[in-house]
Amino acid sequence: MQPIKTEVVFSTPFFDLLAKTMKPGELPYYSLRVPDFAVMVALTEDDRMLAVRQYRPSVERYTIELPSGLVDPGETVAEAAARELLEETGYEAAAVEVLGPMIPEAGRLSNQLWTCFARNVRQVRLPEIGIDVVTYSREELAQATMAGEFCHAPHVGSVLLAQFHGKL
Repeated sequence: MQPIKTEVVFSTPFFDLLAKTMKPGELPYYSLRVPDFAVMVALTEDDRMLAVRQYRPSVERYTIELPSGLVDPGETVAEAAARELLEETGYEAAAVEVLGPMIPEAGRLSNQLWTCFARNVRQVRLPEIGIDVVTYSREELAQATMAGEFCHAPHVGSVLLAQFHGKL
């Protein structure tokens, strides 16, 4: 099934609000067109998973997430993941493996989340200002997830995908 009409009703540098008419006479279905983003599941040399703590205005609180960010035009998914890892945490990956895409929210978002993995990442500089780097053992991350501390659903999904690939 394809929309019979799609129009951009609002646009920002970060997203476009689309109105999609699916059937004649029906009200439009609204969704957001946003860029793809890369999520990095990264293990340090001592086998701890990197996460970042940062303030998120949309939920008006601090969250704990994996390093992640938008895939810039002309950039590969692996390049975006490595760049975000370095920018946010100050850690560098010698090699990045793309584990695959997922749809982060099929109800309203059009983009894909790409899970990437890196092992033996090393700190080479300080993290981005405003971001605290947190590390977890696998057991600690499971406990933080069950306690609702590590609760960004797409990132929990990325950890699970890394487990399914035998990386964790």
